[in-house]
Amino acid sequence: MKVIELKQDIFKENEVTADKVREGLKSEGKFMINVMSSPGSGKTTTLIRTISGLKPDVRCAVMECDIDASVDAVKIEESGSKAIQLHTGGMCHMDAAMTRQGLDEMGTEDVDVIFIENVGNLVCPAEFDTGAHMNMTILSVPEGDDKPAKYPLVYEVSEVVLINKIDAKAVFDFDDELVVERIHKVNPDAKIFFVSSKTGEGYDEWIDYLKERIKA
Repeated sequence: MKVIELKQDIFKENEVTADKVREGLKSEGKFMINVMSSPGSGKTTTLIRTISGLKPDVRCAVMECDIDASVDAVKIEESGSKAIQLHTGGMCHMDAAMTRQGLDEMGTEDVDVIFIENVGNLVCPAEFDTGAHMNMTILSVPEGDDKPAKYPLVYEVSEVVLINKIDAKAVFDFDDELVVERIHKVNPDAKIFFVSSKTGEGYDEWIDYLKERIKA
């Protein structure tokens, strides 16, 4: 008896959907950013300050992705931005089909840039293409400078890494040079910005880069 082993990329369907989402938004002149990080890194606060820096020239919306609760979506709306809450039903990541459903429900006619605030997790979100035009990761100082060594994939797939909560450096043992070295070891092209979402330090450089990236 001859046995034939068939191998198929289990992510293939997601990749096809992601490409369709990405191209559809591009044709409409929309730009989408997938934001990943550990829980508690400051994703929502970072988004609020980033969106504030883009206003009034850029109209933004956020798709808040959580296993449960709507706390972050409420914060985004209270800051004056459009938001929709997506519950992943226990899934620890967003995929392209979820993204498309969220976009359809939220509507994109009145926005230029859409942020996906992915589920707080450094593993699963990095494995699934959401259809975004850009991936970014937030690493907060309290997490330690060893995260890129422990979870390399999320940094490998991210165009931008924000090192957040630099206002807390006096309290934590965090090596700036070492974290940059570890990030660039897995992704030499990653753009790295040291910021504080609490004080606003470092945001001018980050916002300037983002505006140019959106135009491009």
